[in-house]
Amino acid sequence: QVQVVESGGGLVQAGGSLRLSCTPSELTFNILNMGWFRQAPGKEREGVPCINWDGITYYVDSVKGRFTISRDNAKNTLYLQMDSLKPGDTAMYYCAASSGTLCSNSGYWTLHWLYTYWGQGTQVTVSS
Repeated sequence: QVQVVESGGGLVQAGGSLRLSCTPSELTFNILNMGWFRQAPGKEREGVPCINWDGITYYVDSVKGRFTISRDNAKNTLYLQMDSLKPGDTAMYYCAASSGTLCSNSGYWTLHWLYTYWGQGTQVTVSS
């Protein structure tokens, strides 16, 4: 059974940093499109960045220059480095994975229903 496990969330003050990690088991990691989504209470689930198997990345405008998605195929691990955090970044963050060509400049990577595998989420809270 595929499991996607996230870690690294927590409470941080505005301007601080956090790094999230995600490890999908039982999957061929290096062929996956991987992404991070977030969902705040009462809001839609939002695509934050994605990364494809070639290491090409795409970001939502609100996090460009502050967040960095990366992957270590040797360790089967996906990362999200979050710097200059703002209270508006507060949300549950989810790791997602899919095969195919989802993570591209088409913009489809932001559509959460197109991802096959999901983690349980990790809470990020940014205080002002």
